Amino acid sequence: MAPANNAADANLSASAAPEDHGPGRKPSISREDILAAALKLIGPHRSVSTLSLREVAREAGIAPNSFYRQFRDMDELAVALIDLAGRSLRHIIGEARQRVAGGKRSVIRSSVEAFMEQLRADDKLLHVLLREGTVGSDAFKQAVDRELQFFEEELRLDLIRLARLDHATLHEPALAAKAITRLVFAVGATAMDLPPEKDPELVEELSTMVRMIVTGARALPPER
Repeated sequence: MAPANNAADANLSASAAPEDHGPGRKPSISREDILAAALKLIGPHRSVSTLSLREVAREAGIAPNSFYRQFRDMDELAVALIDLAGRSLRHIIGEARQRVAGGKRSVIRSSVEAFMEQLRADDKLLHVLLREGTVGSDAFKQAVDRELQFFEEELRLDLIRLARLDHATLHEPALAAKAITRLVFAVGATAMDLPPEKDPELVEELSTMVRMIVTGARALPPER
């Protein structure tokens, strides 16, 4: 268990009576348990920013005061969820890229398919990244933007590597990586509101759009 927050512990100690865990409540809980409880409450039409502390505590089976032993407030919980979502998605897409034998088209399609599969996953982690960047607080948006920058940097390196394998030039790889990342996340945000039956069509369209960006970045001559 993570160390207790000093300010929160002081407030708890100042209470006149010991904390009543109540029937069915857990006497202690980890950060991971609280994160899992919050994930159960969010979805395509519910963002972290709309959750209340009491809702999360009730889902986790703890008294509200126990929440403060792991997080200062709901903002810190949301940022932790965003960080978790970003790490998880980067790992999944990274594995998808490694499974591909070669060729930029197969790499692109495999990565897009992995993204869409994660969008439909039960853990709802990707929903956090897609929603909080538009409806959350400034802290949430900054956390999402940080995760997008991680994606962009990894993609930039991939684009350079693939261009070298094809003996091709690549104009503004960082800008191309940013364009692809923002495009994929924008399409993903739209896809959340669509039935899964639309996924094959979206994968095909998105893969084509990404290939168009890559082809354009390779063909575009540098400005004189």
